Amino acid sequence: MAVAPPVSLRPFAPETVLPLGAFAEITAVRVDRPRWIEKEARGRKRPRRLTRDGKLVLLAIDHPARGVTAIRGDALAMGDRYQYLARTRRVLEDPELDGVVATADLLEELLILSHLERKATGRGFLDGRVLVGSMNRGGVAGTSFEMDDAFTGIGAARLAELRCQGGKMMYRLEPQEPASGRTILACAQALNDLRREGLAAFLEPLGVGRGASGGYDPAKDTATLVRQCGIAAGLGDSSAHLWLKLPYGEGFERVARATTLPILLLGGPARESPAETLRDFASGLDAGANVRGAIIGRNLLFPGDADPLPMCRALTALVHGGAGLDGALEALESADTEPTSRPRARKRERARK
Repeated sequence: MAVAPPVSLRPFAPETVLPLGAFAEITAVRVDRPRWIEKEARGRKRPRRLTRDGKLVLLAIDHPARGVTAIRGDALAMGDRYQYLARTRRVLEDPELDGVVATADLLEELLILSHLERKATGRGFLDGRVLVGSMNRGGVAGTSFEMDDAFTGIGAARLAELRCQGGKMMYRLEPQEPASGRTILACAQALNDLRREGLAAFLEPLGVGRGASGGYDPAKDTATLVRQCGIAAGLGDSSAHLWLKLPYGEGFERVARATTLPILLLGGPARESPAETLRDFASGLDAGANVRGAIIGRNLLFPGDADPLPMCRALTALVHGGAGLDGALEALESADTEPTSRPRARKRERARK
């Protein structure tokens, strides 16, 4: 299938969704009123179920905690917290975006912003959203200890305290790296911790090899992905609450048949064209009935300098609307990028009940 030509999207103006005054107020709340974080966590309307239709689209905003800030030619794109939060807030205007996967700092910043909006409008934008904490970020990119991906992030007890819905973790298996084994063991313990708190678990099990630049490149071949499904599904004392996050590759039908666990497709490194990402996701969703959506970060938030909302709507149309690739590309090209109305947001909440 040929890839559609790049779509020309309108530029993104961050101040339209996150005024600089509101961004500055986050720091003021951190200093003077940090209890607002817990207050918003307790007060927001949680989703009654993890998924309203058996599928999920989650935005991943945990890359900076591993020292990953580059987007194509811009080495510090994700290091601009103002842009990062503004783009996150923008895509959350899509009521079909289920929620976010975030480190503790970003979860707290979103809770603060949601509370500020609740005070101003009577409604927080995190109502009805799935909140997932990113648990192991210790494998800082480019370091000698990168494969020893320690659980330096938010833990199961804190996730429960903030009334989140789950925790996300990752291991990278490199056969000659003993640190891989330590990380897998830690993932098994984290799975048990999440189960005891009644929370869902999202595990990204990657086979990796040394790349030409000295880093670690994920393997997307069928054999590696099939084996990772078996290893990941057997971790911990239960798989009843476990979802897998996997990269799409050729022969993904065999990967989907390797497990009965629900699978979410990962976005991977930033691409030049949003259409490439949508094409892979469309093919992945067709690979098996247990492929249930996506966890995506860079390729959703940073379609160049463009507004990220059309890409989000295209992806949610693909996953939740059954639009197919052609329908998703039509949604991407749509000029309708105005903020979502309150009635649509309420419709989403009713669908979750």
